[in-house]
Amino acid sequence: NIEWSFLILKDRAYYEALFRDYPDVVTSLQFREMLGGIADSTVRRLYSQNKIRHFKIRTTYYVPKASVIDFVLSETYRELSKRLKHSIS
Repeated sequence: NIEWSFLILKDRAYYEALFRDYPDVVTSLQFREMLGGIADSTVRRLYSQNKIRHFKIRTTYYVPKASVIDFVLSETYRELSKRLKHSIS
C-alpha cells in the first residue's frame, strides 16, 4: 500500500532527524540514551536475542544508527515500549 509506505518513510525521516547528532555507529550507552534511558539489562537482552543488529569489539558493543532506527520502527519495539518505564515518541 502506497499510503503505508509513505507513513513508514515519514517515521524514518522523523527518527533520522531526532538522532542526527549521534554518530553513525553508537555505543550501548548512546543506544540506551536514544531509547529514552532504558536499562542496561534490557539492552543486553536485545543483544542476546538478536533483536537489533550489533557487533562487539573487545568488551564494547556497538549498534549502527540505521539499526536503531529500524528497531524503533519495528513491531518488537512497539511491544517492548508498552512495558518500558521510558521510551521515545
